[in-house]
Amino acid sequence: AVSHKQSWIEVTNLLLFLFVRNYQVCGERKLAQGFTLPVLNPGLSFARRVFDFRGFRWAQTMIFAIEEINKDLSLLPNITLGYKIYDSCATHVQALRSTLTILSGPEVIESDEKCPKDVSMPAIIGDSGSSQSLVVARTIGPFRIPMVSYFSTCSCLSNRREFPTFFRTIPNDDYQVKAIVQLVKHFGWTWVAAISEDDDYGRFGIQALTEELEKLGVCMAFYEMIPKVYSHDRILHIVERIKMSSAKVIVAFSGDGEIFPLMQEIVKQNITGVQWIASEAWITTPLFSPSLFYDTLGGTIGFAIRRADIPELKEFLLTLHPSLFPGNALVKEFWETLFSCSFDMIDNTPQQANATQPQCSGLENIDADYNMYSDVTQLRISYNVYKAVYAIAHSLHSLILCENGAGPFENKTCGNISHLKPCSSDFLLLQYYLQEVSFTDSLGEVVDFDENGDPIASYDIINWKQGADGSVQFVTVGHYDASEGSGHKLVLKEEDIIWNRGQNKVPQSMCTISCPPGTRKGVREGEPICCFDCLPCDDGEISNQTDSIKCTKCPLDFWSNHERVQCIPKEIEYLSYEETMGIMLTVIALCGACITKAVAAIFFCYRKTVIVRANNSELSFYLLFSLTLCFLCSVSFIGKPTHWSCMIRHTAFAISFTLCISCVLAKTVVVLIVFKATLPNNNTLKWFGPLQQRAGIFISVSVQVLICIIWLVSSPPFPSKNTQVSNAKNILECDVGSVVDFCCVFGYIGFLSAMCFILAFLARKLPDNFNEAKYITFSMLIFFVVWIAFIPAYVSSPGKYTVAVEIFPILSSSLGMLICIFAPKCYILLLKPETNTKKHLMGRESLGNKL
Repeated sequence: AVSHKQSWIEVTNLLLFLFVRNYQVCGERKLAQGFTLPVLNPGLSFARRVFDFRGFRWAQTMIFAIEEINKDLSLLPNITLGYKIYDSCATHVQALRSTLTILSGPEVIESDEKCPKDVSMPAIIGDSGSSQSLVVARTIGPFRIPMVSYFSTCSCLSNRREFPTFFRTIPNDDYQVKAIVQLVKHFGWTWVAAISEDDDYGRFGIQALTEELEKLGVCMAFYEMIPKVYSHDRILHIVERIKMSSAKVIVAFSGDGEIFPLMQEIVKQNITGVQWIASEAWITTPLFSPSLFYDTLGGTIGFAIRRADIPELKEFLLTLHPSLFPGNALVKEFWETLFSCSFDMIDNTPQQANATQPQCSGLENIDADYNMYSDVTQLRISYNVYKAVYAIAHSLHSLILCENGAGPFENKTCGNISHLKPCSSDFLLLQYYLQEVSFTDSLGEVVDFDENGDPIASYDIINWKQGADGSVQFVTVGHYDASEGSGHKLVLKEEDIIWNRGQNKVPQSMCTISCPPGTRKGVREGEPICCFDCLPCDDGEISNQTDSIKCTKCPLDFWSNHERVQCIPKEIEYLSYEETMGIMLTVIALCGACITKAVAAIFFCYRKTVIVRANNSELSFYLLFSLTLCFLCSVSFIGKPTHWSCMIRHTAFAISFTLCISCVLAKTVVVLIVFKATLPNNNTLKWFGPLQQRAGIFISVSVQVLICIIWLVSSPPFPSKNTQVSNAKNILECDVGSVVDFCCVFGYIGFLSAMCFILAFLARKLPDNFNEAKYITFSMLIFFVVWIAFIPAYVSSPGKYTVAVEIFPILSSSLGMLICIFAPKCYILLLKPETNTKKHLMGRESLGNKL
């Protein structure tokens, strides 16, 4: 008999499925409602339903904790805790109905003398479903009644403005989502699917998961919700999505009861090869038969609430017997379901009207065979129930120990535990102590709540393995602790993990295989970013890591290698003496210079003959000297351009050709003056003697020299890298510097050449057997043709061939003038010496023959 003041805890017990009945009892040892779940029979149907031993154990754990507290003389002295158990049936409606029943006031207890009619109700423990807890928390919020849940994980319940009196001993799903995301990141999965139950737990969990995965760059292949009310068509649709999807990793945010029919259909259709990531709601469920489900679910990995061993709990569970509760139909149903027997018929209830089952003797042993009720190897949710009861007990203990004058409230007052009624201010005091509660339980774990009423998140990482006896073993292969520092929250023993189909290799789940270095991701239109094409990097771009989003452009003087993974220095290209073209052009230039020297030697040997003297031997030698310079200046265009070589090659070319054209112009002028001097009273020849010829050549060349000096001083030619012709090569060439000065140089040469051509053209028909003017005309014609053809060839030639094209007109025009002007003379000097006479030169010999 209890002679103490009594205070009662109202308990809302939750279940996982809706095949249940409402039931409430009161007393020293009151039992929770029996819950039924569909199980897999050989026909894979829902024809048979069994008792929910797991939920029954949760209720028994609560009773065990209350009795343990009542026996503890140091905790809540002179206070006896009691309980009422309500069945929410995993539905919003029943959860609300139970809550309203609690709020309506004490009920009349007819048969149990141990239930006083006037009791206080300090708190509510429950619900185990987030959706039901949302309903209950919103309903009791205005009444300021604290509520401690042991299995409601929805992050939405952490909103203190909306749910100020809600607490829980299980972490909210934000932490679990972060843990799952870290797991996905750790194993490199980028293409995952998600399945959830159709309630707040599933919806909020998947919503948070999707947001976190998007931040990580992981794509959701598909998302499906398991209907709250069983629909075979909907289940088939989800199974079809799983079969058609390329995602090999599926995250399931669901309770075991909700996901059970889906797994049945998956087993029926023999779908394997999927790596399941389980939430804490079903990772440690014993509901799935190993013989039927292991091929599908073997290797499942997920996060579970930390387990604990509660001393003496198993002994307490095993003391249950129908003889102790003769009027309790629930205990009978539990016994009949556990041992597949039936008691004598008292009334014609469907459960008892089963003639095919043997009669229960009452001598059956609960601990004889394995069952979910007595299995205490995975006390996780049960441990949360245990901690929830103790958290309320410790908050009540702090409340009764408070002394007026030293209290934490206004005027340092304390609350009165005997006045705990809905809407009373004392409930705010209890909420305060519950918020501040912090104690170490008998198992050594610290129990407290943060500002949102949540505990510190801590999970075991569980892997489903098959034991030697064929049973499913929930092996801990790591842990996640949110209290640890950043970067050290997820700890895994990868070598201990067994994946789907018993493999030791981490499964791959990608919409597209990773792009290797040298390529970049090309997004497919209308598809998630994880579905992409691997596009090779363009020339001049590289990617040196896997799954590059973009290729990096190489620096200006570098180019991508063949694999597009490294920038290498660009090849420097210029016309060198070592390559075939450079050698050929050098040989031609030197040969041209040698031929010119040979012609000069011939002229020197025959310098006293008529034909040499008649064509102004001094100007001829000047011209041969300038042609030698023209041939040799082309050699300066070959080789690596430098500051000095660029200036020398252009100035040497300009001065050499100016000297050459000046000499040809002087020759042309001399021819015209000589013929005009033969006319009576014409003294022009004395004004254009050798001195004047030298002065004219000097002045012409000096003008070009002056232009070149201005060019070199103001903006001289310089070496530059041409990157426009070839992306893979740097063409090293000479930039002209000042385009105006460059045009002036060429323009001046063109002006002299034009003057020379016009004068020679006018003198081409003067009466003489060897009129040099017609040869000069032809040589100038070749000069113009070559340099006019040079312009389009120069523009269209790529790279080093531009320099070759530039050398070609220099050699061609030089060789053209050498041949046109000096070849006829050498022919006469060497092969027709008999014509090398003054008589033949003046044409008198031919005239005499005619006479």
